[in-house]
Amino acid sequence: MTLHRRALTCLLALNVACATARPVPPGAEAPRLLPWSEQLAVREAWLLKRHGMLLPMMRQHGVGMWIIVNEEFHDDPLTPYVAPPRPYAGNRDVFVFLDAGEQGLKKYALPAYEEENLTRFFEVPEQTRVYKQVLGELYARYRPSAIAVGIGGRRGVTRSLTRDSYTYLVEALGPEAEARFVSAAPLIEEYLDTRIPEELEHYRTLVVLTERMVKRAFSPEVVKPGVTTVGDVRRWLYDELGRWGVGTWFQPDLRVQRKGQGAGSSRGFLAVAKEDVVIQRGDLLHVDFGISYLGLHSDWQKMAYVLREGEKDVPEGLKRALANTHALQDALVRESRPGRPSGEVYEAVMAAMKEKDIQAQVYSHPLGNQGHALGASIDFRSASRKDEPRKLREGSYIAIELNTRTPVPEWDGEEVYAMQEDPAYLTPEGWRFFVPRQEAYYVIP
Repeated sequence: MTLHRRALTCLLALNVACATARPVPPGAEAPRLLPWSEQLAVREAWLLKRHGMLLPMMRQHGVGMWIIVNEEFHDDPLTPYVAPPRPYAGNRDVFVFLDAGEQGLKKYALPAYEEENLTRFFEVPEQTRVYKQVLGELYARYRPSAIAVGIGGRRGVTRSLTRDSYTYLVEALGPEAEARFVSAAPLIEEYLDTRIPEELEHYRTLVVLTERMVKRAFSPEVVKPGVTTVGDVRRWLYDELGRWGVGTWFQPDLRVQRKGQGAGSSRGFLAVAKEDVVIQRGDLLHVDFGISYLGLHSDWQKMAYVLREGEKDVPEGLKRALANTHALQDALVRESRPGRPSGEVYEAVMAAMKEKDIQAQVYSHPLGNQGHALGASIDFRSASRKDEPRKLREGSYIAIELNTRTPVPEWDGEEVYAMQEDPAYLTPEGWRFFVPRQEAYYVIP
């Protein structure tokens, strides 16, 4: 299979939808999604702009040469964001970015198969050339003081270079160059955490679709109390992903809270419900769900209440629980500004909750080219580890992910988790939701 042949199945690893635009399913209103060919055109236009921002980033991080190696059946997670987001089926493809001083940024692609789309973005040597030799010549010509490669990072996307590809680079560049290898992690983080304006409305489309799917999943269309199981809802969500021609980056999770049941936990969070759990009247439901489209990813948590026989509305105690979570969201939005360290934001938010006597937990994380993306997290885990302070970057996307625990009188004082997660982007005035947050539980009559 050559690089230019169109793939016949969805390339989930690249998060590219392979279908033409999907019709809107019954009961859902959502903007039109782009067919695959248009997605490629949009993403490649973004790529040109991203390449244009790269040289200042390399210089800021002291990087003279950045090398990404893609292997067949083991794609580097960076590949669709530094090169055209098309299928790569060669044994090994190498992408090189060089600071050429006054000549600016030099970009080279050493692909296993010749592909004309690459020539729009990279200089591509003749296929007859030995690529190890080409790499050696590039090093000798530019003599970069630091060569950034995917090693030494804390996250998978920053430590993705395999041992064999590392050996390949050393053989091509020589031991002197190996001594100049540095972790590309800081450069990768800034590159992936820098959003461009052209992405925003497409991301909003992604969030709107996520919301529409969740609203339908938590409605009488899908949930029949006493009949529908947690697994039924999960499978319905999977089927909807297929109907729309989009992907997901994690398995949809559902949680069920029920009066008198107690709250089982897992790793400090409310435990995910088993698939055979039958949804009953009086249950408080929660879903954690995300969609992948155009190389971007959403992350979304919402809650629903199943009315008991004779109930007309959600119990007041449950409403107060959600109101507490709204207060937590408000504090996080209020305290966040570009340039402010995320740890400082976290401490201020928790202090505000302490004053209100609200039991709160915050574990918000960046969004973008990954679901758990790189950048500054506002997160109790990073605070407890005393991670190096990271400043919030204007324009960044985040999943405002958090919960509160509130005793509910109607449940004999049992504590209820009210969990929310909303994608947002950072403006000079703080975070702005892509779509309005959930102001009230979804109600299943």
